[in-house]
Amino acid sequence: MKYYVYMLVNKNKNKLFSYVGYTNNIEKRIMLHNNSNGAKFTMGRKWILCYKETYLSKSKAMSREYELKKDRKFRNFLKEKFMKKNNNLLY
Repeated sequence: MKYYVYMLVNKNKNKLFSYVGYTNNIEKRIMLHNNSNGAKFTMGRKWILCYKETYLSKSKAMSREYELKKDRKFRNFLKEKFMKKNNNLLY
């Protein structure tokens, strides 16, 4: 089974927010986040997939999720890169 570590972005009042998580079904998980059935932080916001990594082990995916949540420098880099490419996707 494949596991994914992902980063979602949301723009609210000219500020870009990010959320990092892991799952084994990325399409379903993003749908849950956008329907306010995901994590509490994601409720009531429209999220767009910004970044994902694939792993064959749940433990490796969970470890990478933890690392990515702590690595603000890399997350900010990903947000900047995403903004340059997809500014029109964010409302």
